[in-house]
Amino acid sequence: MAAVGAALPLRFDGKVALVTGAGGGLGRTYALLFAERGASVVVNDLGGNIKGEGKSSSAADRVVQEIRAKGGKAVPNYDSVEEGEKIVQTALDTYGRIDIVVNNAGILRDRSFARISDLDWELVDALKPEFVAPLVVWLCHESCQENGSLFEVGAGWIGKLRWERTLGAIVRQEDQQMTPEAVRDSWDQICDFENATKPKSSSESISSLYEVLNKLNTKRGVSSNPTSGLKQTSTSGINLAEAVGKKIPFTEYTYTNLEPILYALGVGMTTKDPDHLKFLFERNEEFSCLPTFGVIPAQGFMNGGLASISGLNIDFTKVLHGEQYLEMYKPVPTSGTLKSEGVIADILDKGSGAVILLDVHTYNGKDLVCYNQFSIFVVGAGGFGGKRTSDKVKVTKNPPNRPPDAIVSDITSVDQAALYRLNGDWNPLHIDPNFAAFGGFKKPILHGLCSMGFAARHVLKQFANNDVTKFKAIKARFAKPVIPGQTLETEMWKNGNLIHLQSKVKESNEIVLAGAYVVLEESIYKAKSNDIGMKEELHSDLVFAEISQRIKDIGKELVKKVNAIFQWDITKDGKTAAQWTIDLKNGSGELYKGAARHRADTVFTVSDEDFIQVVSGKLNPRKAFFAGKLKVIGNIMLSQKLERILKDHAKL
Repeated sequence: MAAVGAALPLRFDGKVALVTGAGGGLGRTYALLFAERGASVVVNDLGGNIKGEGKSSSAADRVVQEIRAKGGKAVPNYDSVEEGEKIVQTALDTYGRIDIVVNNAGILRDRSFARISDLDWELVDALKPEFVAPLVVWLCHESCQENGSLFEVGAGWIGKLRWERTLGAIVRQEDQQMTPEAVRDSWDQICDFENATKPKSSSESISSLYEVLNKLNTKRGVSSNPTSGLKQTSTSGINLAEAVGKKIPFTEYTYTNLEPILYALGVGMTTKDPDHLKFLFERNEEFSCLPTFGVIPAQGFMNGGLASISGLNIDFTKVLHGEQYLEMYKPVPTSGTLKSEGVIADILDKGSGAVILLDVHTYNGKDLVCYNQFSIFVVGAGGFGGKRTSDKVKVTKNPPNRPPDAIVSDITSVDQAALYRLNGDWNPLHIDPNFAAFGGFKKPILHGLCSMGFAARHVLKQFANNDVTKFKAIKARFAKPVIPGQTLETEMWKNGNLIHLQSKVKESNEIVLAGAYVVLEESIYKAKSNDIGMKEELHSDLVFAEISQRIKDIGKELVKKVNAIFQWDITKDGKTAAQWTIDLKNGSGELYKGAARHRADTVFTVSDEDFIQVVSGKLNPRKAFFAGKLKVIGNIMLSQKLERILKDHAKL
């Protein structure tokens, strides 16, 4: 194959290539290489400045002159790519045909501080257009059969992308010109998906370029990666032996009822919703902390705590909060003093950065209340020779491949970040427009933990009736930022006691929380004393326990067919002894003890004894109604739909 490649160089004689944005950068290099190989080139460039403003013919003219000076054929065009028909007409008028179009109209390279990588500082000469153009030229040749594909290219390395990425091939030799023939001759290796890799992010992909440059420079004894080689520890700032397993001393967090209320407001709760009062009003008989308030006593460890570890000499301006895991052991007290202890569970080497796993355990006295795992990504701190994975990571889980069981939307306030930061995260990125702009954002962004709080309370309400004792754990990856004022939409999938979820910005459809899930406690029915003082177990309690199981088994189907909420008031000796609600309108359906949390469509009042007679088939419901034994308020016709869950009397 190599011998054939050397004998048959790739030529474009008689072909016409149209290259947009060809006045400089990549476009210029494409145009020059096509012309060098015999093509007639239409050099299109609007001639605007780096901000996209203005218009000039000089950029295109310079490239045309450069081509003609080398004996090639070229003609300039100064139209905007929005007027593509004019550009095409130039080619037709001059050469009578078009064989190749390279749509390369980009003018701006994003170099905001937050998006500057190590490559931009260290590895610039390696990213020049001459190392990209040969791929484009090969793809445009008539002997290339490739179509509809995506390639990753840079520094002389090329890889093909699909849902995974090939190992690729180095097609550049040190001190030699990189050619289209070299691309062609390595094509099988470039496209070979055996032993393929699966990069999880663009930053992880960049690590491949480091490897290429290190291989190319091995003979010279030079490391192209500032975090590789003999000085790995000192340049990365990470000393594994010193840091991993190092404990961060106990810290105390003392708070009153104010802090849980402030947190609830910070994650979007409002007095407009009566269900939220138990988290907003300290005199409510069910006053509770939202479970995700458990991140608040631990959050100080993420920056201040890490700074105390001698083995972590890192730049805290490059620290990003990547993922969060929270596990509850007891409901968080509504006031008191909590003690937390942190430990560096592990440190992972991701090439372009390091991931620090910070575990924090929070106690109320001697009782463990909750456990947090902060996954912290430190940009530029990789390359120290550490492992890429760890069994200590609390992993994310992708949602099922089916429509969600429930979707809840909430509009965040324009002051959401300003309010949430009062919980103790004072990063100016969330309130100062100038600081946000310095970080590469158009506006201050919402805290990732705030977005997680929104999603957690959506699940808590949808699948646990705001019962904080049912909330076991939550895991989320922070994929994209949210701008205060945008709408957060949480999609939820129920899988037993595991609720998969992902949150999107509704306006842009961008996923902001990915691979997320909530674990709920298994709901096991236990007979309890009723709220009005009766100690004996009601016969109806056992029936409702069976109904609850039926709803768990086929609740989603029942919600579609019934779409109603039923409240049962069970009496004993003429007094209300218990209340039960069958919700077949929301989520995957649910039965819970107590009055309906949403407006009931139908309310039944019946004695414990008569209820058993009705569900066992011994007492006809219509006769019970006309005899005054069964009272119905609301839509009486909906009661007929209850037959779907009350059938099979023997089991009930």
